[in-house]
Amino acid sequence: MKKERDMGQGSVGRAMLGMAVPAVVAQVVNLLYNVVDRIYIGHMEGIGGTALTGVGLFTPVLMLLTAFAMLCGSGGAPRAAIAMGKGERQEAERILGNCFSLLLILSVVLTVVFWFAAEPLLWMFGASEDTIGYALQYGKIYILGSVFVLIVMGTNPFITTQGFAKFSMLTTVIGAITNIVLDPIFIFLLDLGVRGAALATVLSQAVSAVWVLRFLTGERTLLRLSWARMRLEPKVILPCLGLGISTFVMVSTESILSVSFTSSLSRFGGDLAVGAMTVLTSINQLVTMPLQGICQGAQPLISYNFGAGKMDRVKQAFRYEFLICVGHAVSFWALVMLFPSFFAGIFTSDGDLVAYTAWAMRIFLCGIFSVGFQLSCQQSFVALGQAKISLFLACLRKLILLIPMIFVLPLFFRDKVFAVFLAEPVSDIFAAAVTTAVFFVKFRKLRKRHE
Repeated sequence: MKKERDMGQGSVGRAMLGMAVPAVVAQVVNLLYNVVDRIYIGHMEGIGGTALTGVGLFTPVLMLLTAFAMLCGSGGAPRAAIAMGKGERQEAERILGNCFSLLLILSVVLTVVFWFAAEPLLWMFGASEDTIGYALQYGKIYILGSVFVLIVMGTNPFITTQGFAKFSMLTTVIGAITNIVLDPIFIFLLDLGVRGAALATVLSQAVSAVWVLRFLTGERTLLRLSWARMRLEPKVILPCLGLGISTFVMVSTESILSVSFTSSLSRFGGDLAVGAMTVLTSINQLVTMPLQGICQGAQPLISYNFGAGKMDRVKQAFRYEFLICVGHAVSFWALVMLFPSFFAGIFTSDGDLVAYTAWAMRIFLCGIFSVGFQLSCQQSFVALGQAKISLFLACLRKLILLIPMIFVLPLFFRDKVFAVFLAEPVSDIFAAAVTTAVFFVKFRKLRKRHE
C-alpha cells in the first residue's frame, strides 16, 4: 500500500526519480532485443550488410505488433491509475483483466494474419532478391512468438502504474540478458544465422512473459489479474481503447513510416540506402526509447494525482518530465551530429554502409532535439486522459506531415535521397512546436477547471 500512497504525497521529485529511472533502464534494455540482434547480424562475415538490410525490412511488422500491445497497455494503465487515485480498486482490476483478455485475442489474430501475409508484405516494403530470404528467416520465427511480445509490452505498464517501477524494469532486464546470452550461441555457435537471432528474441520474450504473469497473479501486486475480471465488458475496455489509440497511432504509423521510407529509398538509392535506414532507425530508438521511459515514469504520478485532484503535484511532475526529456534529446542530438561514423560503426563493419549512413545521419537526425518537446507533452495528454487531443497530435507528426513529405520533397530536390531523409527533421521540428504550444494552453485550462 505504501507504493500507492507515495504517489499522492511526499516529494514529487524523489517520486519521479524513483519511477523514471527504472522505467528508463527498462526502455534502454528493451532496445537490446532488436539492437543486439542487428549488431550481431551486421557483423556476420561476408553477408552482414545484406542480412542487416533484410532484417530491417521486418521492422514495419514488428512495429505493428508493438502498437497493438501498447493499445491495451498505454490505454489501460493510465485508466487504472486514475481509478486507483479515486479509490476504485475493483474498477482498476477490471481494467487490467479486460486488457489482458484483449491482448490474448489480438495475439492469435495477428499471428495468423502476419504468418500468411509475411512474404507479400516484405516485397511491398522494398525487399530485393538479395534480402527477401533473410527477412523471411527472421520474420517467420518472430511472428510465432508474437503472443509473448503482446503479453510483455501490454501488461508491464500495469506493474509500473502501481508504483513497482523496479519490478517492471526487471521484466525487460531479465529478457534482455537472456537475449544477449542466447544470440551468439544461436547465431554463431549453432550456426543458425538470422534464424538464431529471431529464436533468441522469442525465447527471451517468453521468459519475460512468465515473469510478468507471475507478478500480476502473485501476492505483491496491488491489482490482481484473475479470471473473474477477464470477461470483456464494453464499458470497461472501450474507454481504455479510446485513450490508447493515440499511442497505437504513434507506434503503428512507424510501420507505415518505415514502409514509406524503405520503398522511396529503395527506388532512389537501392539496398545501400535501405541498409542505412535500418541503422538510422536503431539509432533513432536510442533517443526515443529513453524518452518513453521518462514519460512512463511520470505517467503514474500525473494520472494518480489528476484523479485525486492534486493539480499542483501534476504540474510539478510534468515540469520534471519536460526538462529531463528536452535535456536528453538535445544531448543526444549533439553527439550524433559530432560523431555520426562512430554510431554507424556500432551496427555494421561494412565500410560503404558506415560512410553512407554517417552522411545520412546528419540529415535525418538534425531535428532530433525537438522530440523531447513532442513526446513529453503528447504523452502527458495520455496521462491526463485527454484522448482526442493526444490522438490528433500523434497523427500530426507522422500522418499529416512526415509521410506526405517523404513523397513530396523529392519533387523539389535534385538529390532525391537527400530529400527523403530531410522529411524527418522538418516534420519533427514543426510538430514539436505545435504540440508544445497546444499542451501549455490546454493544461492551463485543466488547472483552472479543477481549481
